[in-house]
Amino acid sequence: MTDHLPRTLRSDAEDNRARILDAARALFAAQGLRVPMREIARRAGVGPATLYRRFPTKQELITEACRDQLRACRAVVDEGLAHPDPWAGFCLVVEKTCELHARHLGCSEAFMAAYPDARDVTAARAYSLKSVGELARRAQGDGGLRPDFVLDDLILMITANRGIHALPTAARVAASRRFAALVIQAFRASPGHAPLPPVPRLAPA
Repeated sequence: MTDHLPRTLRSDAEDNRARILDAARALFAAQGLRVPMREIARRAGVGPATLYRRFPTKQELITEACRDQLRACRAVVDEGLAHPDPWAGFCLVVEKTCELHARHLGCSEAFMAAYPDARDVTAARAYSLKSVGELARRAQGDGGLRPDFVLDDLILMITANRGIHALPTAARVAASRRFAALVIQAFRASPGHAPLPPVPRLAPA
């Protein structure tokens, strides 16, 4: 009996932690990082005290709940850096970053340093910016990326892409892909006329 009780308590604690993380991931993706902790607890079906026992600060919860998105962001940047054509690698980063942020509002806010005290998030952002800066220099050196591009333009792109979250869920990814295509044409050193992705239905009929 005494052996069974600690195992049961550990199992309950693990279940609570999993429910909290599932709730945080869903709410951060849909509403961003400013979701109140009480709302996360309510969504997880636990009390605030239980939430704070598992995650004493919101920064810890953000870091853990957004870990997959941080890895995805890094994978996108690494894929772009590894591409043999710097301009094609840069375009890949723009396209996949826009789509990733369209799917997960919290990822976008984390990149914009909404929670600078979440150290893993801040480190991931610094890595991404440094890597994209290196990729941009390569693409400029090869003549693909316009010479007056600066990293602030990337931040501007992400800021504008965040507005897509005001659209219906079904339209967000399609809108993000078209937006990325427009941005890439604007970033190109010699403007081209590549076909754009399909137009999502945004305006009222």
